[in-house]
Amino acid sequence: MSTDLDFHVFDTTLRDGAQREGVSYSVADKLAVARLLDEIGVGFIEGGWPGALPKDTEFFSRARTELKLRHAQLVAFGATRKAGVRVEDDPQVRALLDAETPVVCLVAKSDVRHVREALRTTLEENLAMVADTVAFFVAHGRRVFLDCEHFFDGYAADPDYGVRVLQAAFDAGAEVGVLCDTNGGMLPMGVGRVVADVRSRVGGKLGIHCQDDTGCAVANTLAAVEAGVTHVQGTANGYGERAGNADTFALIGNLVTKMGLPVVPAECLPELQRVSHAIAELANIAPDDHQPFVGASAFAHKAGLHASAIKVSPELYNHLDPAVVGNDMRILVTEMAGRASVELKGRELGVDLTGQSDAIGRVVDQVKVLEADGWSFEAADASFELLLRAQLPDAPAPLFELESYKTSVEHWGNGVVVSEATVKVHVDGERIISTAEGNGPVNALDNALRQALVNRHPQLADVALADYKVRILGWKGGTSATTRVLIDTTDGVGEWTTVGVHANIVEASWHALVDALTYAVLRRPAAG
Repeated sequence: MSTDLDFHVFDTTLRDGAQREGVSYSVADKLAVARLLDEIGVGFIEGGWPGALPKDTEFFSRARTELKLRHAQLVAFGATRKAGVRVEDDPQVRALLDAETPVVCLVAKSDVRHVREALRTTLEENLAMVADTVAFFVAHGRRVFLDCEHFFDGYAADPDYGVRVLQAAFDAGAEVGVLCDTNGGMLPMGVGRVVADVRSRVGGKLGIHCQDDTGCAVANTLAAVEAGVTHVQGTANGYGERAGNADTFALIGNLVTKMGLPVVPAECLPELQRVSHAIAELANIAPDDHQPFVGASAFAHKAGLHASAIKVSPELYNHLDPAVVGNDMRILVTEMAGRASVELKGRELGVDLTGQSDAIGRVVDQVKVLEADGWSFEAADASFELLLRAQLPDAPAPLFELESYKTSVEHWGNGVVVSEATVKVHVDGERIISTAEGNGPVNALDNALRQALVNRHPQLADVALADYKVRILGWKGGTSATTRVLIDTTDGVGEWTTVGVHANIVEASWHALVDALTYAVLRRPAAG
């Protein structure tokens, strides 16, 4: 839970954020994003809508055994019972219960027009739907939050009915009533006025959920906090439908550093930038360089007047120390080294860097060169750890020396497509040639390389590719593009991510694949 137990940071990246156009998380992605969100100390992670979406149902099933959260509680999202249906008989209510999360977030209509025109029921029946469903989950030991959909638009049409919905939920045992700017049309002054009025009329804990259609989602959320809200909802990087949602990272940064509210554990704040970029990679969306707090350009300054002043005092041109949120100040032309970031990451990865000042400097220089060529390590901890260990005196020896590899793709007349790969490697002085098939060139390369190495590294028999992502980074010279590949690998116990970059997609994949198998051996040395 967060440091301030009376204040909730509630993240809905996996539900509301997943509605962003172009985003489609796999179940493995959703589990990885949840782990990352937990690392920034949010109090609640909304995982999706079980029963409504098969992917979300599977996520909650796997989360019970695969997701070990240190800070957050997992939340299942769903609706109140249907009109005219007993709560015990509503299958989507049962699916919510079967998700077995400690917290349930229910969505309810709070605008009289939506009740009458969308639900096609009476105002009183809608209140009963809220009360019945909240009481049902409370009776089953769940904490219940209620999202009041279209609250602000409903307030404009009828300033009393939304309050009645909130009160019905509180009377039935709901812990939080969330005021939702579902259409995203509010401005901060209006949000503050409405929240202050509602705050004076109900006794329960209020929350805020803002869409970003006016570009004011973060500002609207902070205005609501100023007016008395103590539960805020957001999504990583502001992902969401249409223009998106309030950005969780900007919310945390502002609440902690500007409003003095310790809403996440102090040790989690420096993780904001890393987690932001890692989630962007998993969503297959380029990180926003100009994103407040966590963007690569958030603390970047061009040479000249700024640079000369920064030499005297960095605070003169930064609104806070970038390291507080895990970022770095950069001088564009002569970038400043990130030695502290390497040291902190090494500590996190369990790599002892005591007395390794020269090695840290080499890593910083190497990362600068690689990132200039398109490499990115935010979502590829395994590749970064190998890069780091390679600079230490006890650097692990390479698994093999590559002589060559070759891949081919054959399309048979019956529509079957088969890939084949041959690798020629030298292992402990022995030349090994291995050929294998796969459902694609990367899968075939993986099979062939593991086949070549498995006798000396039997733990590789348990290793398999779990996911594969490709991003085209841009054109060079108008004739070619650089490709970045992220590979997720599992040994049945855990997963890790590696990265490769090259103009050729197969070669980029090869780099990521070699790192994946090397890390597999490093993380689980063979017995004896």
